[in-house]
Amino acid sequence: MNTLANFFMRIMSRYMPDPLVVAIILTALTIVLAVFGQGTGFLEATQYWGKDFWSLLAFTMQMTIILLAGYILARTPLVNWLMDKLIAPVTTPRGAIIAATMIAGVATWMNWGFGLVIGTLIAQKLGHKVKGLHYPLVIAAGYSGFAIYGIGLSGSVPLLINTPGHFLEETIGLVPLSETIFSPIMLITSALVVLTLPFFNAMLLPKDPADIKEVNAGEQARVTEPDTSRDSIAEKLNNSVIIGVGTGLFGVLYAVLYLWNGGAITLNFVNTVFLFLGILLFVTPNRFLAALNDGVKILGGVIIQYPFYAGILGILSGSGLIVTFASWFVSISTAETLPIWSFISAGLINIFVPSGGGQWVIQGPVMMEAARQLGAPIPATAVAVQIGDQWTNMVQPFWLLPALAISGLKLRDIMGYMVLILLYLGVIFGGAVVIWGQMGA
Repeated sequence: MNTLANFFMRIMSRYMPDPLVVAIILTALTIVLAVFGQGTGFLEATQYWGKDFWSLLAFTMQMTIILLAGYILARTPLVNWLMDKLIAPVTTPRGAIIAATMIAGVATWMNWGFGLVIGTLIAQKLGHKVKGLHYPLVIAAGYSGFAIYGIGLSGSVPLLINTPGHFLEETIGLVPLSETIFSPIMLITSALVVLTLPFFNAMLLPKDPADIKEVNAGEQARVTEPDTSRDSIAEKLNNSVIIGVGTGLFGVLYAVLYLWNGGAITLNFVNTVFLFLGILLFVTPNRFLAALNDGVKILGGVIIQYPFYAGILGILSGSGLIVTFASWFVSISTAETLPIWSFISAGLINIFVPSGGGQWVIQGPVMMEAARQLGAPIPATAVAVQIGDQWTNMVQPFWLLPALAISGLKLRDIMGYMVLILLYLGVIFGGAVVIWGQMGA
């Protein structure tokens, strides 16, 4: 396994460009496929691209806030202390890899936005704590727990098809969570990933000490020391405990009322909780802003890439390429095999459209109509699309950006490990979908 890991790492180190270049290459490839595969004119494809280029601005801001708020929350004295306590028993590189993967997996199952940030922050802390720990691998391990986001409590497709009035209700009705994320097959799948992936990741640890790349202790992020002077009225307000704690408590109160009234745990809710807990736990506005300024420094290369993927989605949907691609897989499917083909097709499409919700809007109607006509199990086919999406997120730079931004690593530093993790998870996810299809048809 170590030999295989070294092979993929050498390949990726030599040939894998930065994420922005990957996004540009994928854009060019999508245009080529649209022109030669769909007969779409080059200028027409360009218009599709430009029309949707800015369509993910709201999502971009959500992701920016969750990164910033998660970073800030982790830098508060209380949360920093809690994370230190959580990883205190970990003293070996093997234990660190196992802990990072498992913590990230459990956190992601609870809420994907929380898991995406916490997994990397825990991994980063372990990198600074454990001597002889290969930093790129622990960051990859911390991200790999994100692999079960779609079959956890915040999975977009299971939640959507359980929501009255969803856009496919006339075709498939309402699909209860007891038949999707809480079905025995999905609970077992989630448990298998959380319990076995940590040990698979630990097997990837380099055996040759020369191959180990430890984190530079001097690069550990620190919160900028805020100005605590109170010479003027403005400085007193900036360092006011009443303003800081009062604002934090106000936001937390809203979050409690929101849940009390039956509100769903959405990305916006997670952002609200992270943001106002950060304000509350830093006590004063100045301390919060000092941490915010540190967090902003890691986001420069992240934000600009989201519009490129929005443009790719515009080409794929406008040219009909997604529907054509999904329909081809439907044409070779039976009632028993439709879920596995849904999984594979969704995984491939996700390389170009790394947005589970956006992908479902386009691919979902094709797969659900096929399931209805073939008599394939609706829950298995629907969730298979979500699983395919989360599967190839392991090598999709779009979702790796937060981990790279927080850790300071390059894409090529971890991609070799992510390819092996992708292959391992493909066996678990693919096997689960095949069994589900056979059981439900």
